Amino acid sequence: MVKVKICGITNLEDALNSVKAGCNALGFVFYRKSPRYITPEKASRIIKHIPAHILKIGVFVDTKEKTIKRIAKLCNLDMLQFHGNESPQLCKKFKGYKIIKAFRVKDKIELKNLLNYKTFAYLFDTFVKSKIGGTGKKFNWTLGRHLKGLRKPIFLSGGLNAKNIREAVKQVQPDWIDVSSSIETKPGKKDHKKVKEFVAAVKKTAL
Repeated sequence: MVKVKICGITNLEDALNSVKAGCNALGFVFYRKSPRYITPEKASRIIKHIPAHILKIGVFVDTKEKTIKRIAKLCNLDMLQFHGNESPQLCKKFKGYKIIKAFRVKDKIELKNLLNYKTFAYLFDTFVKSKIGGTGKKFNWTLGRHLKGLRKPIFLSGGLNAKNIREAVKQVQPDWIDVSSSIETKPGKKDHKKVKEFVAAVKKTAL
């Protein structure tokens, strides 16, 4: 069964609706330049109302180690997602947390570079020069056909919606689907109907 992470949560209503829709994880963006940025304090208040079985994932972009650890502890995070140019060495410094390293795909996937990162999982998003994430654009999914050989959980992101998700899962065979912009009315505000439809569409890919 492919799991679903709803990313870019900024308010309790969207968080609870996403849980009700059947998601497996919620993502909180701690990158100030993102339109989906949330303060650690606000995220902490929201997370206190989220069931324990839902994974809480913090998204960071080239953030200092000390700051990441402070936020992770304050928000009681389960996983840390690094979406910038973090080094393999930095990724090793967070004992007790599962680390997801994101890679932005342009026209190929450099497996040699991936293998330098001894993280729990890898995330693949679409490369857009002006944006770190939440691009709403998909990359060439055929590039991901051989990722299963990495033997690590794979998160797929970028341009996913209820209509193309079956094809995406067929091509890449990810363990996780990470969605944000396609289920919003505006950056940081989820469309509850689209969230429900998207999660249902992902679950159907297992049928």
